[in-house]
Amino acid sequence: MADKTIRLPENVPGSWYVDDTCTPCHVCLDEAGPQTDFPVLRYNDDESKVLFFKQPESPEEIDAAQRALEICPTNAIGSDGD
Repeated sequence: MADKTIRLPENVPGSWYVDDTCTPCHVCLDEAGPQTDFPVLRYNDDESKVLFFKQPESPEEIDAAQRALEICPTNAIGSDGD
């Protein structure tokens, strides 16, 4: 489970976030990244972490974010932030 106390500061404000345990493996980006129909995730500037650049709003975006959360191998994606 992601930890909002180590949430990456680059995430946009909102309930969805990526924490500092992210290892940029790219798996989540296949579900909700720039090349998908519902992009809400992307790499940070130096591509060392993934972050939410947009909070999921539509049901499709939320589904994509949820799929990314479920397949994250480090459990770095959370949806309980503020």
